[in-house]
Amino acid sequence: MRLNPKSQASSNLRRIIAPPPPQPMTSFYLNSLLPLPPSHPQKLLEPSSSSSSSSLLSISNSNEAALKPIVINGDPPTFVSAPSCRIIAVGDLHGDLSKTRDSLQIAGVLSSDGKDHWIGEDTVVVQVGDILDRGEDEIAILSLLRLLDEQAKANGGAVFQVNGNHETMNVEGDFRYVDTRAFDECIDFLDYLEDYAQDWDKAFKNWIFESRQWKEDRRNSQTYWDQWNIVKRQKGVIARSVLFRPGGRLACELARHGVVLRVNNWVFCHGGLLPHHVAYGVERINREVSTWMKSSSDEEDSPEMPFIATRGYDSVVWSRLYSRETSDLNEYQIEQVSKILRDSLEAVGAKAMVVGHTPQLSGVNCEYGCGIWRVDVGMSSGVLDSRPEVLEIRGDKARVIRSNRDRLHELQVADYI
Repeated sequence: MRLNPKSQASSNLRRIIAPPPPQPMTSFYLNSLLPLPPSHPQKLLEPSSSSSSSSLLSISNSNEAALKPIVINGDPPTFVSAPSCRIIAVGDLHGDLSKTRDSLQIAGVLSSDGKDHWIGEDTVVVQVGDILDRGEDEIAILSLLRLLDEQAKANGGAVFQVNGNHETMNVEGDFRYVDTRAFDECIDFLDYLEDYAQDWDKAFKNWIFESRQWKEDRRNSQTYWDQWNIVKRQKGVIARSVLFRPGGRLACELARHGVVLRVNNWVFCHGGLLPHHVAYGVERINREVSTWMKSSSDEEDSPEMPFIATRGYDSVVWSRLYSRETSDLNEYQIEQVSKILRDSLEAVGAKAMVVGHTPQLSGVNCEYGCGIWRVDVGMSSGVLDSRPEVLEIRGDKARVIRSNRDRLHELQVADYI
């Protein structure tokens, strides 16, 4: 049955999705039944940590005895302990599914046979936000990452995302940077959900396999005049609003992820973490953004957008303080930025920060003694259409990996002592 987007929009807009009550910090153990470790230092947690509860999750695996546990604290995930795990940081994807696959393949975590199988064993992948806008396969990328996370956890690994400014903009209803074809994907996806009888979890994870055929069918039915079809455009906007508005299906999917994530002694965010963010509480920031995304805007007491995380040029997802080239700064400015970075890292208990947001023409690089790594290379065809690069982290060492005629090419190695 084909969906009437307007009728679907009306029914979804009337649906009230009550936000869950704020959750205490939870702990999940993957592939292990070892005792939980001591809690994090007080400065990293909420003041009410004394009343927090813990839960235990074990995923069986044939290699369980050989796997070390991954400990995930916070809801959404905020602090992750992944002893001895290889970490891969992936920059902004902006709706480019092909470049997404290329990035994961050069990282050695995604099969190259077209079947989208996880081959990364216990690797931990962190995507630093801005999956949305400027490209046509946004929902397919979200589906792929969810599918890979499920497969990774069965092998002792994990796939994490942090939300960027383009995620928060879409939940807010700011569609200025949405590709026309992405509106079409939203229409197709709502039709597809109808075919699945609203079985969300199954439908969402299968979309990565189904989306290509839907896209081909759509292109085959298009005419030259479709690009000026106002009614079709309105359907796309309605469909996107239904999916991404606070409490919508995809807004709730984004709410599963925070805007700040610390893995071991590395902290990941989209724009940049500043001392006042840490003072406010990074777990508190994550929880407030998640609650806002999950809460229906139809409710009278629906929460407002958390300003400190999502608005203003000193917010977590918008900050560009660390993205400027030091060659453009004078000595005083360099020292000031360096001090802010040191203070931020010390406060959050990290040795280095990984950010996206601002495309780096020189590729993945680091500044300020490699205290900040910048991994947005503008790989999407809707941005710079550049060659994919990823950052590989092993312990306190990092290196950049990029594709070079189907070979892996090491660009840089930085040691932290």
